[in-house]
Amino acid sequence: MATSGPPSAAAGAGGAPKDSWPEVVGMSSEEAKKKIKEDKQGADVQVVPADAFVTMDYNTGRVRVFVDSNDKVARAPRIG
Repeated sequence: MATSGPPSAAAGAGGAPKDSWPEVVGMSSEEAKKKIKEDKQGADVQVVPADAFVTMDYNTGRVRVFVDSNDKVARAPRIG
């Protein structure tokens, strides 16, 4: 059975929409917001401290960016 490339290449190219952004870990919150909004127009990107308590409701239009005390992304943002 022939394939056109590795499975990871096919999944990112026109496949399912992104639901997390591990590539922004370590970036500033502004850089991360810009990247997320490029990938998901209209997203409500919320920057919150890494140790903050947040509601557990799931919102497909929201992406939370958890930042450390230096305003660097502490963990991969995801939809919810």
